[in-house]
Amino acid sequence: MNETDVVIIGAGHNGLTCAAYLARAGLRVHVVERRKVVGGAAVTEEFHPGFRNSVASYTVSLLNPRVIADLKLHEHGLTIVERRAQNFLPAPDGRYLLTGEGRTQAAVAKLSSHDAAAWGPFVQRLDAIADVLRDFVLRAPPNLVEGFGTGAIREAFNALGTANRLRALSLEQQRDLLDLFTRSAGEMLDEVFENDLVKSLFGFDAIVGNYASPYAAGSAYVMLHHAFGEVNGKKGVWGHAIGGMGAITQALARAARDHGAQIDLDAPVREVIIERDRAVGVVLEDGRAIRASSVAANVNPKLLYTRLVPSEALPAPFLARIRNWRCGSGTFRMNVALSGLPSFTALPEEGDHLSAGIILAPSLGYMDRAYLDARDHGWSREPVVELLIPSTLDDSLAPPGRHVASLFCQHVAPELPEGRSWDDHREEVADLMIATVDRYAPGFASLVEGRQILSPLDLEREFGLLGGDIFHGALTLNQLFSARPMLGHADYRSPVKGLYHCGSGSHPGGGVTGAPGHNAAQAILSDRRSLFA
Repeated sequence: MNETDVVIIGAGHNGLTCAAYLARAGLRVHVVERRKVVGGAAVTEEFHPGFRNSVASYTVSLLNPRVIADLKLHEHGLTIVERRAQNFLPAPDGRYLLTGEGRTQAAVAKLSSHDAAAWGPFVQRLDAIADVLRDFVLRAPPNLVEGFGTGAIREAFNALGTANRLRALSLEQQRDLLDLFTRSAGEMLDEVFENDLVKSLFGFDAIVGNYASPYAAGSAYVMLHHAFGEVNGKKGVWGHAIGGMGAITQALARAARDHGAQIDLDAPVREVIIERDRAVGVVLEDGRAIRASSVAANVNPKLLYTRLVPSEALPAPFLARIRNWRCGSGTFRMNVALSGLPSFTALPEEGDHLSAGIILAPSLGYMDRAYLDARDHGWSREPVVELLIPSTLDDSLAPPGRHVASLFCQHVAPELPEGRSWDDHREEVADLMIATVDRYAPGFASLVEGRQILSPLDLEREFGLLGGDIFHGALTLNQLFSARPMLGHADYRSPVKGLYHCGSGSHPGGGVTGAPGHNAAQAILSDRRSLFA
């Protein structure tokens, strides 16, 4: 007899989202989580006495507004505030770009009248494509199926609906869409803008979590992916969850529990139970089995299918392909405790720019060289760093008069060349990241009272992010939309009956969105309705 209707592997934000929707629909749901706290990579923890911060994921924009509304996350304690300024890009020569509501156009004009004129039309082009693609976020993409039957009929209607939505784009917009899916961000930005900092503002979004040059084909889509977001109804805005990113997952956990879901912590899964070609539960590391009608996995697809599912339960061609699932974000993550606020040479005084995303990457060429250096050396000796100081918006994170900062650093190799280990180089690279910020804000290093370091290897060990991949798989053309995680399985259903994937390795991809969890829940509910119809 089944103990529950659905067992979910992983209490990251997508696993919790899936659990809350399923429990809200009346199903018995049991979530098992390897760590001692819910949240996965979206978690807030004390990393230095008196200092708390979002440990891995670090900022809010992509969390889907329907998920927030459906699960009543604000009623469960979630508060999101907007940054007072959106982005601050200082240059070594003292120039800077500061963007945000009511200030972007004038800031761009100070750097280039040409770019000020080009800014509006370019942003409108991006927004038009993003608006259409937002419609696809909370629905499964068309899934290729063999043969003819109910699944083929369902997917035929899905493909028709997708085509109808795309017809809303003009021919020129369809050309833009093709460019954004296939071209490099660098090429597109060089065609439109002339100022390096203006290009860097968009170019940074093209390499966030993307171990590639901004001139790599397909990087334009990664730039577009980060344009899908909104905060408090304002599109394209970034914000902060009061209490850190863990406030999001704590609200999701409360929503799931309020609907009756059970969440077990310190409960790592050893294996998915397969009987008669169907997933019927999981076995935990302590040997306990939890039997269920269905299993949903909020883990990287490569981890799921190569470590948790017996290989003999999978078709050989599928297993061969998933073993080549490309992972690796090129990300080195740090949290630092500060005795005070930094002062940037380009803008020395305190102000709204310190609440922004501070991007230290003054040109596309700088980003390109950072990637090439990391590929050859193991890490860039002139890295790309985004610095956030969330305590400027949330004084609950640090003692009075002190601050916390997040450093999201690129580029580093997911695996170091020549067999070297990240354990032997993490401190050296952490020093480099601090020194990089210090070049733009002299004295920053002296403000650091404590630090938490997460190399790609640390991210894999701590959060199950293979290769430190924050997206559970690269956002490349062969790993997107109907090919995420693989053609024929983009509908959240695995090759094994009763086994579903609900994490960022499924459509629409990475970021703290809740969309894969929402969509997987709909697939599970649909299958149960068909089973009991």
